[in-house]
Amino acid sequence: MTTPDPIPSMLHDVGRVTRRAFLGSVGSGVGIGLGSIALASLAGSRAGAANSALQANPLAPKSPHFRPRAKAIISIHLAGAPSQHELFENKPLLTKHHGQPCPDEFLKGEQFAFIKGHPTLLRCLYPFARHGRSGLEMSSLLPNIASMADELCLLRAMKTDQFNHAPAQLLLWTGEARFGHPSMGSWLLYGLGSEASDLPGFVTLVSGDKTPDAGKSVWGSGFLPSVYQGVQCRSSGEPVLYVEDPKGIDRARRRAMLDAVNDLNRLEAERSGDPETLTRIAQYELAFRMQMSVPDAADISRETPETLALYGAEPGKGSFANNCLLARRLVERGVRFVQLFDWGWDGHGTSKTDDLLTQLPTKCGEMDKPVAALIADLKRRGLLDETLVIWGGEFGRTPVAEFRDGKTDFLGRDHHPHAFTMFLAGGGAKRGFSYGETDDLGYFGTKDVMTVQDLQATVLALMGMDNERLTYPHAGLDQRLTGVAKPARVHDAILA
Repeated sequence: MTTPDPIPSMLHDVGRVTRRAFLGSVGSGVGIGLGSIALASLAGSRAGAANSALQANPLAPKSPHFRPRAKAIISIHLAGAPSQHELFENKPLLTKHHGQPCPDEFLKGEQFAFIKGHPTLLRCLYPFARHGRSGLEMSSLLPNIASMADELCLLRAMKTDQFNHAPAQLLLWTGEARFGHPSMGSWLLYGLGSEASDLPGFVTLVSGDKTPDAGKSVWGSGFLPSVYQGVQCRSSGEPVLYVEDPKGIDRARRRAMLDAVNDLNRLEAERSGDPETLTRIAQYELAFRMQMSVPDAADISRETPETLALYGAEPGKGSFANNCLLARRLVERGVRFVQLFDWGWDGHGTSKTDDLLTQLPTKCGEMDKPVAALIADLKRRGLLDETLVIWGGEFGRTPVAEFRDGKTDFLGRDHHPHAFTMFLAGGGAKRGFSYGETDDLGYFGTKDVMTVQDLQATVLALMGMDNERLTYPHAGLDQRLTGVAKPARVHDAILA
């Protein structure tokens, strides 16, 4: 008895088969699926990439584009934006014309976040003095940072194009004022990998009781694989949430469970070529190693009493001082990027909780000593030359008073994108150096203006990376930290 040829039967029935049924079943019987035909070459290339990537650690150290000046970064972001006029920008003309209407030429086409009507000039509220051999000028609110003047590179003419907190923070740390783009730390981890095999390569520390206005996106990986996102670490309590083993699960059992999960993930990666599957394997393995290494790295009680006193740190408490000390402990263990966020610097002057006479001195008192200690501690340990410290907010404050809703009980300044001050220390930046100038009111930058994108390009250059070569394909473009709309400039004048 001969077997019937199935083809005539299929041809006979084809008129009664819907297109959806045909496309859904064509691969299950005779022949090969149309989806398989269409994706055969793509699947082959992706599977090949997956097989080769399975042998590599996505966080392994990679070679920079050129010789780096720095190996690690500690960024200190004062969320809300401190007033440069009370800290670094001494403008005698503001004192001379205090209380007078701001000249019309400064206000043409201007848009403020909160100021209404014609604002009046507000003098610098604290005395200034020159410090160190460099003679850098700083206010009395920063006595400890002033003692480190000869280690600082002041950037006096920073500029951004955002005047609200969340977009400005996103622009500074992700290169875009919109959500969805990778943070600077993620870009560096993607481009350079990590020197730490048992710690995250990118760690975020938050103080001031609140996360930044832009939320956790400022340490997110955006469209990069999620293995490159920042890990939030706490300076008190459990350092990293959900890393410890659950009750009843010992380390040997966790290892066996992890091996079984990784075997399944490897099979899935070979089948699909999905890079996120490889990310899961790397993250599970790192989390397992972190169970031993993170508690040790986060335990600042191991520091000497002299070092704790230098920072003003207190083991067991969550504080900005503890975070500064923890940042040093992390970079000396090979962490590539440590990001500190401290909330509470939005000095509008609506009450004692956000004014320039009460809140600003309080916040400076919490910040000044630990930052100076961090720079001094890095230097004495031989780490400052290879660690770049970045200090600043997302924008500046206006040379005029805010007086929101006509209330004059407190003094404050509105958001100001046109000119503000940041500083760098170590990591190949010039020391005891002032770069950039503003006009007599501190309203606009007049010389050596540095945009946010320029700062990003310059920071990448200090890390040995060309911002135009550090790219990732997304949405039809080779995306960059500095954006694709226009080129960013490396300011070679500040490189040592």
